[in-house]
Amino acid sequence: MSASTPPPAPCPCGRRDRREKPFTYALCCGRYLDDFDITPAPDAESLMRSRYTAFVNERADYLLATWAQGHRPSQVTFEPGVKWLGLDVRSRSVLDADHAEVEFVARQRDAAGVATRLHERSRFVREEERWYYVDGTRY
Repeated sequence: MSASTPPPAPCPCGRRDRREKPFTYALCCGRYLDDFDITPAPDAESLMRSRYTAFVNERADYLLATWAQGHRPSQVTFEPGVKWLGLDVRSRSVLDADHAEVEFVARQRDAAGVATRLHERSRFVREEERWYYVDGTRY
């Protein structure tokens, strides 16, 4: 990397390595978002993190593709001017080989500058070796 080349951007999901250095987008959620057909998220937490990153990057295609059938909306819209501020994974639970839950808090600020928190326990299902978001309970 030359002196004029900026360092790779950290992944919006905030995942860090064992030394507490942030993973880059390409090494974290980017591989799932940008190569969905070949590289599915390996577990429910990785899928949840990649879906957060998809909201940050307004990737409706990825959000719809990773929503479980029967729960998938016809479209995803994004509120103009929303800035996502961070993600905190509170807990993860593997219920069995094909079901898991992830509790998280995502922070955002709307176009008017009002900050809000989305606190949810999301449910995931694995079908044909891929994880999908089913639904969630908000707190």
